[in-house]
Amino acid sequence: MNTTYARPLLRLLEALEKLPGIGPRSAERMAFYLLRASREEARHLAQAIADVKDRLRFCEVCFNLSEASRCPVCQDAARDPSVLCVVEEPKDVLAIEKTGTYRGLYHVLLGAIAPLDGIGPELLKIDELTARLSDGAIQEVILATDADKEGETTAAYLSKLLRPTGVKLTRLASGIPVGSHLEYADQATLARALEGRREFS
Repeated sequence: MNTTYARPLLRLLEALEKLPGIGPRSAERMAFYLLRASREEARHLAQAIADVKDRLRFCEVCFNLSEASRCPVCQDAARDPSVLCVVEEPKDVLAIEKTGTYRGLYHVLLGAIAPLDGIGPELLKIDELTARLSDGAIQEVILATDADKEGETTAAYLSKLLRPTGVKLTRLASGIPVGSHLEYADQATLARALEGRREFS
């Protein structure tokens, strides 16, 4: 880091570099953009960040992000309550919603099983998932975890856990490359993967 920078700029650069995917050069570009921006634009960005931290919570039903106790999807009476799509993170809900083809409900695990990182099933929202299946209203569970090692491990664990319930278990069809994350799939590919989902074996 350039020690000739003023201390407030150094603090901003250090803060920006902590963001995922932001290296020193990207941090500098962002910092100098903010320096050139109007005070109002900078305050607007700061307020947006504060609002995200202060006003968002996890939906009490599906654990998607929400301003209210229930997210807009869970409040939507037009959604199909018999189909539940299980994803790892709230950003995956956004990716699927962008396709405009899925009209069921969601369950967000808030992570994936990763033993090497010390993340076991007990740290995910799996107990809450099984509780949602207890009344028999859900007929199909789509396992839409990522196509990487952790996502496949999580899908296999959930399949073994949920199979005795008799619910239909499906997995996204091919088209999502192995090792990839839902958030990076284009809308057309993700829509085809949803429409062509297969039963989980």
